[in-house]
Amino acid sequence: MLSIAIASDDAARELKDILVQFLGNKGLEIKDYSDTGNLYPDIAVHLAQQIVNGAHQRGILLCGTGIGMSISANKVPGIRAALCHDNYSAERARKSNDAQIITLGARVIGPELAKSILTSWLASEFEAGGSAAKVARIEYYDHQFHQNAGEAKNAAPAGEANEKT
Repeated sequence: MLSIAIASDDAARELKDILVQFLGNKGLEIKDYSDTGNLYPDIAVHLAQQIVNGAHQRGILLCGTGIGMSISANKVPGIRAALCHDNYSAERARKSNDAQIITLGARVIGPELAKSILTSWLASEFEAGGSAAKVARIEYYDHQFHQNAGEAKNAAPAGEANEKT
């Protein structure tokens, strides 16, 4: 059974609740990580770490636009998070880019479109083929730029809460 992690900030909580019910009705295993921080970067990084660590195969992140969650999740080495607001992009995110995380904007799309986008994304699998070399190159650069990252770069800015991730 496909295990899916989901999380949202306050701007997308209502849409997240609708999607949890929608996915649960499809018989999917859903784990909500929305309570893992007050700031969307903390929420996104925590969920992305769950994917990298193998706790879930896929993740869904929601905020007002989906942009901040996407940027934040992509800071985690090994993650490919794609912002999608249409079915074609969601399908290609999986088939061409092997994106494990999709991000959606609650202020950009409505519940019915979000359900349709998730249906397309969940029905798609990485096709490899001509995209395999491209995804391998993404992974190469991911490793290249993260292998020497120091602990000091991972600390929260002064005055900010450093949520446990």
